[in-house]
Amino acid sequence: MIRRTFVSLAIGLTLAAAPSFAKDKAPVAPPAPAMSAYVDPDPSHDPDNVLVLDLSNGGRVLIRLMPQWAPNHVERIKTLTKQGFYNGVIFHRVIDGFMAQTGDPTGTGTGGSQLPDLKAEFNYMPHVRGTVSMARTDQPDTANSQFFIVFYPRFALDHRYTNFGRVISGMDAVDTIVRGEPPTNPTRIVQASLYSENKPRPAAPAPAAAPAAISADMLTNSKSN
Repeated sequence: MIRRTFVSLAIGLTLAAAPSFAKDKAPVAPPAPAMSAYVDPDPSHDPDNVLVLDLSNGGRVLIRLMPQWAPNHVERIKTLTKQGFYNGVIFHRVIDGFMAQTGDPTGTGTGGSQLPDLKAEFNYMPHVRGTVSMARTDQPDTANSQFFIVFYPRFALDHRYTNFGRVISGMDAVDTIVRGEPPTNPTRIVQASLYSENKPRPAAPAPAAAPAAISADMLTNSKSN
């Protein structure tokens, strides 16, 4: 939960009543820049902050990472992506009408990376359709490698989970991620990369070969043996 600090009325009145001398006034700090909710949909702009997920369902998902919202979380995602950490990881918790969660190499929802947990960077960005946010335990400073993609707006998550990006392409592929906790046949991240790396899509797995037909001669030979 984000705590806000308010100056008490009593202090405010005391300061207002004090004599004003220009030479004694402390310099006023400029206001912090407003945090914009705008997400650039063009992946060619700042491609080092576009996460590419090639999924086992054949879809390619592009996610605009927003270091302006959560710099440390974005840096963690990029670091793990460059290490190949997310390659082969399943979506282990997928709730219809809510979200799809991934990022645990054990596939159980209890694992993470070897890097230390992150300090929360809660912000005012809303959890809308396509939001990408960091998973954690019930303690705020426990995000590590797991993240989730929101199917539909969930404003109850605002200020409680670190929102660090948004899907800018391929939400149709996100919609077809197999549901379940865990799914019986989970969707996987075949390859995670940054758009700046310009990695081609992985080759689709070859379909399983049909079983060979059993001829009469084969049956005869097997019986004779």
